[in-house]
Amino acid sequence: MQHFAELFIASVLLAGLYAAMAFGLGLIYGVLRIVNLAHGGVIMAGAYAGWWLYEMVGLDPYLSLIPVAAAAFLFGVVIYRLLVRRLPRGAAGGVQSLLLLFGVWLILRNIAYLLFTGNDQTLRTSYSTKALSLANASISVNRVAVFFIALAILLFLHLLLRKTYLGKAIRAVAQNPDSCTLVGIPIERIYALTFGIGTALAAAGGLLGATLFPFSPSFGSAELLKSFVVVVLGGLGSIAGTAIAALILAMVEIFSILIPGFPVYLTAAVGFVLLVLVLVLRPGGLFGQRVLG
Repeated sequence: MQHFAELFIASVLLAGLYAAMAFGLGLIYGVLRIVNLAHGGVIMAGAYAGWWLYEMVGLDPYLSLIPVAAAAFLFGVVIYRLLVRRLPRGAAGGVQSLLLLFGVWLILRNIAYLLFTGNDQTLRTSYSTKALSLANASISVNRVAVFFIALAILLFLHLLLRKTYLGKAIRAVAQNPDSCTLVGIPIERIYALTFGIGTALAAAGGLLGATLFPFSPSFGSAELLKSFVVVVLGGLGSIAGTAIAALILAMVEIFSILIPGFPVYLTAAVGFVLLVLVLVLRPGGLFGQRVLG
């Protein structure tokens, strides 16, 4: 029972990181209907940005979330204005957006190789080795912090989408962009802001991941795949579903070690098996496709 409690706590805390990394991908798809393959590159860039601010400026990683997210927001808006909005809508635009954003990811990764080489980096602070005791289990302070920051991000998205004019406009554009044009909602501005917010969330997720794991220019590849699994499992466009799906994925991965003889190196593959099963049995995701619900 003690071992079960430890695994459950580990699953919940890991789910916070998965959700933080996936929120941006889900938001952009929910509104623009494109899969942002640059998401992985932005996750990596967020990790390096937080590391650089700590090593060179001495800014605490969690405090650096604000400038890193702000810079990523501006980067996302620029990428949308210069590149994404020029793509055609529909199926052709979807294919072109995949190629375009994959190219952005490759550019970001190669810039990181030029600036930081391919060696692993670690973001270690004075409290990185500190732990809390919960249910007789020792838990890293960083993991607890990441979990609560992920909850704060979820609350921020909920309030943004439900309580603000911008959020209501985002939801309206996601549901029916043609009608929004008739009532004077600036669709292109909403698209740009949404892409910027999604990019900021990706960078924040990458920085949070850097506080827990070593990272290199290839950081973000596995994280993009996990984010995709979470978004699809939760139902495309469902923010709450994304959070619940992150918990499901984390629990499946963590508890897979209880299977006798199960290789640890195959843990990451468990999530993709779950994804295939869901796509076959419930293509809309566990919670159905929603418009940023």
